[in-house]
Amino acid sequence: MKTLVLAEFDTHSIKPATLSTITAAQQLSSSIDVVLVGECADNIVEQAKQIVGIDRVLVANSDFKTAEPVCEVMLNMRDEYSCFMAPATTYGKNIMPRLAARLDVMQLSDIIKVVDEQTFVRPIYAGNIMATYRCQQPQKVITVRPTAFAAATAGGNASVEMMDIAEAAVSSKFVKLEAPDSARPELGDAEVVVSGGRALQSKENFKLIEELADTLNAAIGATRAAVDAGYVPNDYQVGQTGKVVAPKLYIAVGISGAIQHLAGMKDSQVIVAINKDADAPIFQVSDYGLVGDLFEIVPELTKKLQQRRAAA
Repeated sequence: MKTLVLAEFDTHSIKPATLSTITAAQQLSSSIDVVLVGECADNIVEQAKQIVGIDRVLVANSDFKTAEPVCEVMLNMRDEYSCFMAPATTYGKNIMPRLAARLDVMQLSDIIKVVDEQTFVRPIYAGNIMATYRCQQPQKVITVRPTAFAAATAGGNASVEMMDIAEAAVSSKFVKLEAPDSARPELGDAEVVVSGGRALQSKENFKLIEELADTLNAAIGATRAAVDAGYVPNDYQVGQTGKVVAPKLYIAVGISGAIQHLAGMKDSQVIVAINKDADAPIFQVSDYGLVGDLFEIVPELTKKLQQRRAAA
């Protein structure tokens, strides 16, 4: 089985989600190529060719920013590959369903395990059940949950091939990109995440979360209730309808532990919960729990951590 992985990248680097997808591809296939579609700087190409486990880096250097032309690039290679893979991120979820429809095949979404060339595992019902699927289609379109696979390492030396790009008919138009400008780690890649819930009561009070996160060099997350209330932007949302994270440390502040939120963070290595309700469901999945008023505990915790950092 020959596999093509669609890489996600920015101006600085290949996204870690792509490296995890390549690891999943290695469990499925011994022949893996990676395609870069977009404005590919030399440093991006160089990073891609060094990924262990890939044979070729295909570079479609273009100004493509919408799903249609990216999909067309992959469709032009349909006869060469029996499997197409991408991370289950906003980028991958935008492109791969379109590709599956054009190939007239069923998509396998958000897989967390590769059993063999035809068998895969993915979570359903907010992660409470693991479903095993057997796919016997001649071509497969798969998105991969990045937190379920380790990142592929550097040290390879794949060949690089430049692709000829044909103009694609598109019905959508790229207008602009509004990306958050923050020095904090990205939520999906951070080793430490501090999340807040509706109990913070206001956008102003969410500064308590920001101060704690900055002290720990952590990313900031939030529940859907906090996002809907306007405390933080929706790209902070962790959960079934938000981002799935699995950091080394997840601190849940004022979060009750609804099943939709747990679906996005319960695979974290260490979970710390702060909540005044001793019966909150979040304590059932947490490794450490602190019952008390977050408006007293969080400032004190931040102060202690800052003192410890200053003394180090």
